[in-house]
Amino acid sequence: MRTWLRQHRGAFTRAVHKLLAQRAATLLNALVIGVALSLPAGGYALLANLQGVAQRFTFEPQVSVFLKPEAKRAELEARLRADRRVAALRFVSRDEALAELRVAEGLADVVAALERNPLPDAFVVRAADGGAAALEGLAGTLRALPGVANVQVDSAWAERLAALARIGRLALAALAVLLATGLVAVTFNTIRLQILTQREEIEVSQLLGATDAFVRRPFFYLGLLQGLAGGVLALAILWAGLAVLNAGVRDLAQAYGSSFQLVFLPGRDALAVVAFAALLGWLGALLSVSKYLR
Repeated sequence: MRTWLRQHRGAFTRAVHKLLAQRAATLLNALVIGVALSLPAGGYALLANLQGVAQRFTFEPQVSVFLKPEAKRAELEARLRADRRVAALRFVSRDEALAELRVAEGLADVVAALERNPLPDAFVVRAADGGAAALEGLAGTLRALPGVANVQVDSAWAERLAALARIGRLALAALAVLLATGLVAVTFNTIRLQILTQREEIEVSQLLGATDAFVRRPFFYLGLLQGLAGGVLALAILWAGLAVLNAGVRDLAQAYGSSFQLVFLPGRDALAVVAFAALLGWLGALLSVSKYLR
């Protein structure tokens, strides 16, 4: 066990020395990884911030229940209040609805030209569960009630918001896969060049009995550390980008009386970015060294 740990410590030390000996190349490779990873990480951070803003809105989906002229209001209201899926209920008479249209901008002349009130009485229902499926289920029950002429469900906004969130996550996932492939290729090429410069040293080591694992180990650490440095740099780029954006976001939020600001990734997500970058570096080294040994 001690021998195994000593070998890993030696491989790690050699990898660090190689990175320090080639500071310019190391910095450029880390910069490439950092910039590439900061794009999907930044998109993820912005998406999370926008979803948080959307959840702060007090707008709630409603179900409008329009009554037939012969409907018995008291009986229908009792049924609605008895339904546990109904959180709140408000009755809007046809005269009240017409008055609201009369004060609406651009509709006063239209309402004045009407010979009679064409609007029906209605109940405005606020559902306990604002999900699209729950709203549709409640609307189906309300349509079957006697005296109900029509039911209008205001759930389109929730469906659009969910669809946009899904599209955003898919786009970020596709971008992350493409950039990850490119980063593996960058690490692959970097490690390949390191192998070529040490080809004679590797061949002598193999003649002296060095195993493939012994040959691979320093390059694995080299790719891992390179990816790790790129992940840390990606977080630094993301932090700086959010700080710049917050300068403009702060002014916009203050104009609306809000203190909203873009927040950085949570600790767990930040660690995931660094770990993902290290994994990409290790994978590129694995592919490169394996190809050489074959």
